[in-house]
Amino acid sequence: MNGIICVYKPNGFTSFDVIAIMRRLMGTKKIGHSGTLDPMAEGVLPIFVGTATKAVDFCPDTDKSYRASFKIGITTDTQDVTGTVTSDVTDRTYNTPCFAPRSRIIEIMEKYTGEIEQIPPMYSAVKVNGKRLYDIARKGGEVERTPRKVTVHSLELEDYGNGEGVLLISCSKGTYVRTIIHDIGQELGFGAVMTALQRTRSNGFTLSDCHDLAELRKTYETAPDELLKLLKPVDSLFKDYPKARLDEKQTKMFRNGVSLNADLIAFDRICDGVYAVTDDEDRLCALAKIERDHTLSIIQRFNYE
Repeated sequence: MNGIICVYKPNGFTSFDVIAIMRRLMGTKKIGHSGTLDPMAEGVLPIFVGTATKAVDFCPDTDKSYRASFKIGITTDTQDVTGTVTSDVTDRTYNTPCFAPRSRIIEIMEKYTGEIEQIPPMYSAVKVNGKRLYDIARKGGEVERTPRKVTVHSLELEDYGNGEGVLLISCSKGTYVRTIIHDIGQELGFGAVMTALQRTRSNGFTLSDCHDLAELRKTYETAPDELLKLLKPVDSLFKDYPKARLDEKQTKMFRNGVSLNADLIAFDRICDGVYAVTDDEDRLCALAKIERDHTLSIIQRFNYE
């Protein structure tokens, strides 16, 4: 049982909760995901099953897209509504946040588009001196964090009114959406907090690829074999990679760990990057690159069970 199934993670579930459920439904412990979602977040969560777990670190498309709701005038220690309120100016009768003009918000958003630096929030899984930041924060501590470079490909204000709005964000892996909202709020002078988050795209998968967790449970109870049909093959992740096609003899040599001469392999095209290596039955068996000595250097193998 190998492949990828995209699950819609519900609000209130941790990513590990979904993994635990999918392990039971799929009947295997060999399951992983390619990007954690906080419990309050929902949306696209690609699940890798069996030998597909070996592909997690090699996904060619690591960008994410989100739809995030926010409220101006409030800040919390977690930068979202699940945290403890640290400031609230929404009840002021003067200089009210609800009057922060749309044009001003859009002007500030331009600063957070492109390559930017973010300071990871204390309530995050980032490690400092071997300790998770959220473990330190839960004990009331705070440590200095090193800014990290991330890329925001696009940032759009989809809706806004009365101090509340919705952002559409396309960004690189590792971007904290709640921190973008928090920082915009600081620029406005009122503060801001994320009130909801939906991931709409991850690793090339979108909402239309997702399966409802409750429906998957129902399928398991009524027709468990149907779950296998929902798995997408691993090679679908690397469909845009040039192929290195092995013949029967080369396939046997590959499986026996013999180094292969790239000059004798049939390539779709020659490039300086990574190839999807297929066996004599056109199945993905590895990711590889060509070395200077013209040998095929294996980056990751994909075995069959």
